[in-house]
Amino acid sequence: MRRTRFARAGLAVLLMLGAGLGAGTLPAAAGDSPSPGRSDAAPASAGLLAAMQRDLHLTKDQATARLAAEQGATAAEPTARRAAGTSYGGSWFDATDGALTVAVTRDASASTLRAIRATGATVRTVTHSARQLAATQARLDKLSAPSGVSSWHVDAKASTVVVSVAGGKLRDNDVQKFLARARQAGPVTVEVLPGAPKTLAAGTVGGDPYYTGNVRCSIGFSVYGGFVTAGHCGQPGAGVSGWDGSYIGNFQGSSFPDNDYAWVNVGSGWWTVPVVLGWGTVSDQLVRGSNVAPVGASICRSGSTTHWHCGTVLALNETVNYSQGAVHQLTKTNVCAEPGDSGGSFISGDQAQGVTSGGWGNCGSGGETWFQPVNEILGRYGLTLHTA
Repeated sequence: MRRTRFARAGLAVLLMLGAGLGAGTLPAAAGDSPSPGRSDAAPASAGLLAAMQRDLHLTKDQATARLAAEQGATAAEPTARRAAGTSYGGSWFDATDGALTVAVTRDASASTLRAIRATGATVRTVTHSARQLAATQARLDKLSAPSGVSSWHVDAKASTVVVSVAGGKLRDNDVQKFLARARQAGPVTVEVLPGAPKTLAAGTVGGDPYYTGNVRCSIGFSVYGGFVTAGHCGQPGAGVSGWDGSYIGNFQGSSFPDNDYAWVNVGSGWWTVPVVLGWGTVSDQLVRGSNVAPVGASICRSGSTTHWHCGTVLALNETVNYSQGAVHQLTKTNVCAEPGDSGGSFISGDQAQGVTSGGWGNCGSGGETWFQPVNEILGRYGLTLHTA
């Protein structure tokens, strides 16, 4: 029976094997204990809280309080953004204050400030509006970037567009020419990264979630009819097999570069469940929605190589310049990842955030990782997230 592997590994999976699973039910593998139940009021599973404690250096009470505060900030952000109107300069979660911060330009009226504060958010005055910064980023997106330029994104706190350059490449002539043109596009600052971003696919290794050809990647989130993952993991029509070599389905849609998303249909004895793997190290996490976590919020990642790791959202809507071409609208985090983690799940509390795209560094020395937001993938392919 194909599920015996999960009894040995002690895992619940995104794509369970067998038959007879009703919607919303989670069968345990033979010999497994069911995952601990939790009330709807609980911010996260015990395993996710444990991973946050490990990676963010928090106590259990601090991790629980932070998740509750982040949920409040996530809920308040759309109302605060509308209240700010044309003066809106961006927003982020401040972990120190435990609240949403909303940036506004100096022309914000007193009534606008009152309306923002009424949502529970604090206010910070900045030089440039979000619209101005987005226009600057859009101008950079039209430029051809050399390989030494890693990425660029809007930094609402600093009210600028940050261009990241790979270590040792700052004095490269092509990089200097790009930076000169970038500074002409609008408010731009430059940072130097220790490494260059790369996608996180890997050669075949036994016992991992799925393969296409000789590439191993990780399942992102279950949707009705399949799962979403990274686009660089496979082309439309490519066949996908599971950990045991059995056929799962095919890539139904895929985009890379420009985007980095894809979806795979599920059949042949496989089906979907609204779960992110804990890999036997932490409890599996149920998925209950896809509300977008703000900059500054905690976030965790599950992947087939490095399993559970947590960190913080650093930036939204970043353009990343991979060697294969630029990918737009990625979210930047300081969560580590390694080859084979591509396509895996990024989750904040019980809210799906996106699928792992690429990064630099590793889980020994640290690094940064980007993900493609899941709501964009759902909208692009008309998919519905499978939730508990």
